[in-house]
Formats: sequence, structure tokens, C-alpha cells
Amino acid sequence: MKQVLDVHGMTCGHCEKSVTTAIKLLDPQAEVRIDRGQNRVEVNSTQTREALAEAIREEGYQVAA
Repeated sequence: MKQVLDVHGMTCGHCEKSVTTAIKLLDPQAEVRIDRGQNRVEVNSTQTREALAEAIREEGYQVAA
């Protein structure tokens, strides 16, 4: 299922990698696309939106509701 998350605090490529890694640890099969300029993370995953958001929050980024 495709989820679109509004993630704030990503400022560089390392940030993108951290967010991607957090999602992939939760769901190794997830497809992740990040648009840092739009603060947008698109995830195609079987995980719930809240589970994905929590994994990203644990990395120190803010996820809008």
C-alpha cells in the first residue's frame, strides 16, 4: 500500500539515507522515494502509516499527522 508522509528535518543526502534505512529495517521489501525539497516521503509497503512514521521519528525526524 502506498503511503505519503510529510517529513521535516531532512537537510542532506545522509538524512535521506537514514530515513530510507529506518523504513527498510521495518520492511525490507518497501519501495522508498524521497523529495527532500517538498519534505515528502513516498513509501510502498505493507506496514501501517503509523509504524512507518514511528520508524522515521526514531531517527529524529518530525512526521506530520
